[in-house]
Amino acid sequence: MIRSKKEKRERLALIVKRLSEIYPAAECALEYEGDPWKLLVMGRLSAQCTDARVNVVCKELFAKYPNAEALAEAELSDIEEIIKPCGLYRMKAEGIYESSKLLIEKYGGRLPDTMEELLTFPGVGRKIANLLLGDVFGKEAIVCDTHCIRICGRLGMYSEKLRDPVKIEFILRDLIDLSEGSDFCHRIVLFGRETCTARSPRCEECPLRDLCERGKRIGEKV
Repeated sequence: MIRSKKEKRERLALIVKRLSEIYPAAECALEYEGDPWKLLVMGRLSAQCTDARVNVVCKELFAKYPNAEALAEAELSDIEEIIKPCGLYRMKAEGIYESSKLLIEKYGGRLPDTMEELLTFPGVGRKIANLLLGDVFGKEAIVCDTHCIRICGRLGMYSEKLRDPVKIEFILRDLIDLSEGSDFCHRIVLFGRETCTARSPRCEECPLRDLCERGKRIGEKV
């Protein structure tokens, strides 16, 4: 069934409200201790890697290289060895090394607060940039990670076949109260891990079932 934009906005507002009641603390799963540079590094390492593993690996990384200055002076081979468990370690090591240098040399160690500037950092795309804008600077942001892409498709905000994170970001920007965007994305991650999992979503006991397109279809078949 084709839903109007008005209907989607109203339903998404109810979803946002309900998730805020289920998960009142909307916190980033990456343990970056309030340090913008650490979140930049951890966001880059999280590509195709779990947040839990990134948190473990970064304890060792940040113990040895506690700030951007230290990492910018590190041996690339040493960074690679530490972050190897995160996968794609050569590319990621070069990215966080060059990003640390850029942060020091161009921005004096202070992370910029615009999408355009953040996208100049090696390996930083819109997902990481939005994460930084939302969590560090409190700006409007939609973080289109795998949970967000999968779940919002199931909810009926767009076709479940759509997988383009940039297209999805702008669809959601037009449907959600953007002041809620960053917190909503953090809550979606928790919801995706506990209930709306990738392989076996727990639709029968889902607290959003009455607001979900897939949930309604399943209900009609019962």
